[in-house]
Amino acid sequence: MKRPLGAQISHMLRDRGVDVIFGIPGVHNQEMYRGIEEAGITHVLARHEQGAGFMADGYARATGKPGVAYVITGPGLCNIMTPMGQAYTDSVPMLVMSSCLDETQAVHGQLHQMKDQRAAAETVTDWSHQANTAQAAYGLVERAFEEFELSRPRPKHIQVPIAQLEADADPAPFPNQPGLRTKVLPPDLAPVMSMLNIAKRPLFILGGGARSNLWRQILTELGAACFTTYAGRGMAGLGYALDFGATLPRPGSADVIASADLVVVVGAELGEVDLWRNKLGNSANLVRIDLDPKVLSDHHRAAVKLQADGEGFAHALWAAIDNVKPATGWTTEEVANARTRWRAEVDAERPGIVPVMDALREAMPGDTMIYSDMTQFAYVAKEVWDMAYPYHWHHPTGFGTLGYALPAGIGGAVARRGKPTAVIAGDYGFHYTMQELGAAVELGLSLPIILWDNGKLKEIEESMVRGQIAPNAVVARNPDFCKLAEAFGALSSAPSSLDEMQQAVRSAFAAPVPTLIRVTPEIL
Repeated sequence: MKRPLGAQISHMLRDRGVDVIFGIPGVHNQEMYRGIEEAGITHVLARHEQGAGFMADGYARATGKPGVAYVITGPGLCNIMTPMGQAYTDSVPMLVMSSCLDETQAVHGQLHQMKDQRAAAETVTDWSHQANTAQAAYGLVERAFEEFELSRPRPKHIQVPIAQLEADADPAPFPNQPGLRTKVLPPDLAPVMSMLNIAKRPLFILGGGARSNLWRQILTELGAACFTTYAGRGMAGLGYALDFGATLPRPGSADVIASADLVVVVGAELGEVDLWRNKLGNSANLVRIDLDPKVLSDHHRAAVKLQADGEGFAHALWAAIDNVKPATGWTTEEVANARTRWRAEVDAERPGIVPVMDALREAMPGDTMIYSDMTQFAYVAKEVWDMAYPYHWHHPTGFGTLGYALPAGIGGAVARRGKPTAVIAGDYGFHYTMQELGAAVELGLSLPIILWDNGKLKEIEESMVRGQIAPNAVVARNPDFCKLAEAFGALSSAPSSLDEMQQAVRSAFAAPVPTLIRVTPEIL
């Protein structure tokens, strides 16, 4: 059945498992909206394209499936470029579909016209291409979904000229049989197994690409200690006695890593935002497992490199682990002592947050999925809040965008209906996307929004002081956040004690609409 291409694209996406699209319609992309309802896809109306992009990001992180967003030409695409940049650095699968003008070289002064819209999007995506025919559009969508499965997941952008979206087109082809990643075979593991057989103090560093539920068993069988990156938190589960946690940025972690006689890094870039130093600190052999060749060839200069996904490596390692004798070089006391010392360091660096964080953690179900913003509260929690499950705390780690938490949390809550989801934001970052409260209310989300309100850009203020710069432009006038939330139709709470905060959080998970919970340092 022929339909306008814009409608056919929605049907194609539905055939490939897409059930939610985030976006904002406009005169230039309205043809993309013709087929959404007919295809059985839910559309979430954002208040800003930046919000739509972060929602798609949050949905993708919650489900593992690509988050999809529809935007218009020009400003619509520009507005979603920040979320695309965040998804790129954090390896999040996102597909952004936009319209584009039919002609930009010979015609000027058009609505939403840019010099080169496609090239602009390419700066923050894996690739950005224009589809000038229906078959080209179908081919690019197929390619995007194939690459989401087979390579490092990163955002893609496809733009289609308005006239093509309006023109009738044949249906898209049926989905291809998805490709399969190459399995890790015993010969591939041989160098790693040889090293593990003789190691007395093996150390694993698990990043966001480690992606397996086998790591707790593997570490236990090997007698190995571990660190995780922020994105890898929860990979070892709660209570593993040799888990140093997400404390790689602690200066003392370099000494611990130097004491290992083998370091195995799985699915972690070991970039600046992972370590906050140039060198990992290892003196022993380094083994790297990663999908990305750029990571394998970086300045850390691994002795053994294996291009593979973390899940495949974990399964292969588990199958071969019977032949490895458990190591006995680590002690639970040294791990516990290090973690106690580092927790005290974190508390001293940003005083007063740890007790509030502990109380908040107690009030949340263990399977809560949390989306946080660039705020001191999150910086503290990322190092000392242990997660029971992997991929249950999402933070804009690489690009470091303000305004991420609320819309991303909305995307996650849409994906996790009936499961607990929460947002942690700072007062200044909340200004960036607080209009998305309207979308959260419309959706009827039981979403606690913990707003850490210290009345300023405190992290920047403290950085200026350390740099001997007189603090400037670090205080902005805040609204009455509780009244603002209520104006949108949300609930609100301003607890004056930790007990009141805990009760407000518990109630928020059962409320029929979002609840903004304003927490200030004075709560202590």
